[in-house]
Amino acid sequence: MSIFTPKLIAACALIYWTTAALAQPNQCSVTSGATITPVVELYTSEGCSSCPPADKWASSLKGTSASGGAVVQAFHVGYWDYIGWVDRFAAPAYTQRQRDVAAKNKLRGIYTPQAVLDGKDWPRWSGTPTTQEPAKANITLKQQGTDQFEASVVPLPPATSWSAYWTITEHGHNSKVQAGENKGEFLKHDFVVRQLVQAGQYQATDGPQKLKLNSIAHTPGHPRQVNLVVFDDKTGKPLQAVSLQCAGAGTGTGSGG
Repeated sequence: MSIFTPKLIAACALIYWTTAALAQPNQCSVTSGATITPVVELYTSEGCSSCPPADKWASSLKGTSASGGAVVQAFHVGYWDYIGWVDRFAAPAYTQRQRDVAAKNKLRGIYTPQAVLDGKDWPRWSGTPTTQEPAKANITLKQQGTDQFEASVVPLPPATSWSAYWTITEHGHNSKVQAGENKGEFLKHDFVVRQLVQAGQYQATDGPQKLKLNSIAHTPGHPRQVNLVVFDDKTGKPLQAVSLQCAGAGTGTGSGG
């Protein structure tokens, strides 16, 4: 008599398919398009009274970013903290990046709110940025595991040398400001940069590169995006960029330009 009863066969099948499902690679990924995805950087501070309108404008770009229209990043800076309110989202690395951008733009100083579009100072920020400029790099970005991401970058002519950086941005943060220029205000923030990681410098002759990121943990209740910006070393102008938003903290679908 066979020991393989219908119930045992069904149980074995369930174990097999469960194991197979767990073994499947994560399907959250994004591939860049034929044109360069616009890259918006907003330098802002909770201690700056003129910043809330810029923060609100950045939030208005959420729909366009989700559809791959732009990579948006709100870098909070801490040089207004001395007024009396410490911006908990600020980091020295973000201020240094703003200084680097200002140097490439030959600006005399840094200020808030400052918008930067594709590496260029954008003082009259408004609306939704678009471009039809052909991509100068191809990017495929995928999630490999919890808080682990890998990108394949292929430079395209006429690019000769390039660099890249990662950011983790989150939506839906807010603060009730108790001091400083915005005392009494309830501020809402999206695209808040929570992590900035430099991804190295490369020559086009080096060929395709694999870039890896071990990110900070996902903050529950705040949808996050994993962004990779590939840019020209000399000008700071993006060659291509992508933004990946996965469902929950670990799995889902991606979006990007």
